[in-house]
Amino acid sequence: LFLATLTYDTLRFEYEDFPETKEPVWILGRKYSVFTEKEEILLDVTSRLWFTYRKNFPAIGGTGPTSDTGWGCMLRCGQMIFAQALVCRHLGRDWRWIKGKRQMDNYFNVLNAFIDKKDSYYSIHQIAQMGVGEGKSIGQWYGPNTVAQVLRKLATFDTWSSLAVHIAMDNTVVMEEIRRLCQSNVPCAGAAACPALESDVLYNGCPEDVGLRERLTPWKPLVLLIPLRLGLTEINEAYIETLKHCFMMPQSLGVIGGKPNSAHYFIGYVGEELIYLDPHTTQPAVEPSDSGCLPDESFHCQHPPCRMNIAELDPSIAVGFFCNTEADFNDWCQQIKKLSLVRGALPMFELVERQPSHFSNPDVLNLTPDSSDADRLERFFDSEDEDFEILSL
Repeated sequence: LFLATLTYDTLRFEYEDFPETKEPVWILGRKYSVFTEKEEILLDVTSRLWFTYRKNFPAIGGTGPTSDTGWGCMLRCGQMIFAQALVCRHLGRDWRWIKGKRQMDNYFNVLNAFIDKKDSYYSIHQIAQMGVGEGKSIGQWYGPNTVAQVLRKLATFDTWSSLAVHIAMDNTVVMEEIRRLCQSNVPCAGAAACPALESDVLYNGCPEDVGLRERLTPWKPLVLLIPLRLGLTEINEAYIETLKHCFMMPQSLGVIGGKPNSAHYFIGYVGEELIYLDPHTTQPAVEPSDSGCLPDESFHCQHPPCRMNIAELDPSIAVGFFCNTEADFNDWCQQIKKLSLVRGALPMFELVERQPSHFSNPDVLNLTPDSSDADRLERFFDSEDEDFEILSL
């Protein structure tokens, strides 16, 4: 803990407070004023789950790395955007973390799903090992698309959350495909009741009483991730207004992306600056206590969040949305349609009712992007992500 504190104190000069501006501050669909709601802004930011590099966790795969410093930043950002989906699912967008206050069990269930050990649903261990199947050796950098594809696979084992995860490829969101996915009343893969460990500690953040009734709900909560490329080597200014609007939607899960060589989790904006959580701090791994509770302070960023100019954003990103109900999804579709009417805002993706005829079936999208652009760019996001390959489950 001393190390983590030292890091904050020595870096404090980097964490400027919010600028005194009349511009609203948007955080994941919530609008704030710097003048009257600074405490509320900071409480909202602090309440997001913050995942950073860790050291001294159990070796990945038994013999692999025990720290992800230097390579795990995009994996941590993937964890953060997904943790936000789980918070919305199990705690609600209005939930807040107060230092020292006893949290409800569901909070620890969510946190336990991301702890650095092999049997947590979305641990760095699971993400790194699942990535091996996508041609990523352990310790290799991911781009936003790869981490999204891996999280989609891991979510099928999370029967407690019972999420429908859709990754919209080729800059196209097909409504019919999403409805089919969310309305499928088939229990998730691995939907056997989760075994509880001794002394009723929750296994993987999965309570025992997940009944069949819950897994057969008419609409599975949707996590929608849209990998995008908003320019060649830098972001095309025409997309900036649309990107800002994504943070204004109540369904917003934020954006994963970053600057070259450095991934961030973007949770909002003020003026021309993006607000983000930065995973580039190495903290010691945390061990759960016998009671199943965790010392959790290191999972919450307790200083003002980082900011950067939108123009510095790397053009490879993935935008995330969470629709808990069908009404949420319908509302999101309406907002996206309205957004296409905003002057000076270029749509980042297309929303269509049905699969365009030039697509083959949804599982084997016929994507043959022009790779010549990617070949010319020596970027941190590897060529796999430039080409947005479809990774089958």
